[in-house]
Amino acid sequence: MKIYTKSGDQGETSLVYGARVSKRSPRVEAYGTCDEANSAIGFALSFLPVDDSWRELRDVFRVVQTKLFHIGAELATPQGKKVNWPIQAADVAFLEEQIDAMDNTLPALTNFVLPGGHPAAAGLHLARTVARRAERCAVAVASQEPLNPLVLQYLNRLSDFLFVAARFVNHKLGQAEPQLHSGE
Repeated sequence: MKIYTKSGDQGETSLVYGARVSKRSPRVEAYGTCDEANSAIGFALSFLPVDDSWRELRDVFRVVQTKLFHIGAELATPQGKKVNWPIQAADVAFLEEQIDAMDNTLPALTNFVLPGGHPAAAGLHLARTVARRAERCAVAVASQEPLNPLVLQYLNRLSDFLFVAARFVNHKLGQAEPQLHSGE
């Protein structure tokens, strides 16, 4: 199978079920930004030590990355067509459970945290900002046509999850979190 089709050379792409749309379509922007967030997560995870102490977090991220892929597929499915793996309330609840579990191990926030610390944590902060953009893109889609509201909830929770995960990684690796200091 060839990786290139040449069918997008004129600025259009296919949605699920074959409908052709402009590559500047809000749907394409939204699912492309989800893909970007997913790639940023994978990049961040590549900086984590490869040992059993990180297996549980890697397993959680495998679920998260899979769900983010499913959101991309849902955004690429035209209105009125069957979505193969729709985001469910349980998916949002899973993120909330992970946030709470990690947050319970962290010191309380007393200042704003700046992105940084360990490269994996810095990468997760970058993924967080991309997830926020993906959420804004999905809101643009939802303003034009019906969209599963759980997609918006998941993307909103995802950025919270990535923030806490970045803090968790820094904490577990003994890295100080860069903090905003007033007056500087």
